[in-house]
Amino acid sequence: MANVSHRGDITSHPDVSEMRARYARMLGGRDVALVDGPVFLLGLYCAASPWILHYTTSQPALVTHNLIMGIAIGLLALGFTTTPARMYGLSWAMCAMGVWMIIAPWVVGSGPDAGVIINNVIIGALAVILGLMCAGTAAKSTPMP
Repeated sequence: MANVSHRGDITSHPDVSEMRARYARMLGGRDVALVDGPVFLLGLYCAASPWILHYTTSQPALVTHNLIMGIAIGLLALGFTTTPARMYGLSWAMCAMGVWMIIAPWVVGSGPDAGVIINNVIIGALAVILGLMCAGTAAKSTPMP
């Protein structure tokens, strides 16, 4: 087996400047894990929340709604991670989705109970907050002309 314990830091690597430049271009001056991970987890929870809170029989329209919205939020998070330069313009869409999640129990649902309302309000509020964080990160990393 090869002995790899002798490896030091990367400063002696011949391509270190190119690797650092590529890394900086990739990240675009933003902190990836700060926003993208929580957005994905929020989408995952939103999609699974009807089964977690057991309102699949009382609110079938909200079950489909939360599943679709959760998948959409998760796809936004994947887009934020894989192609940040293109996707961070959609940060405001994340905020709009959050506002929609807050009002959806009354628009999509039929007589939702307090648990369903609180669940969607919390998901919506977190989506708005994370959307604003994404927009702030995009604004910070975009060079001004």
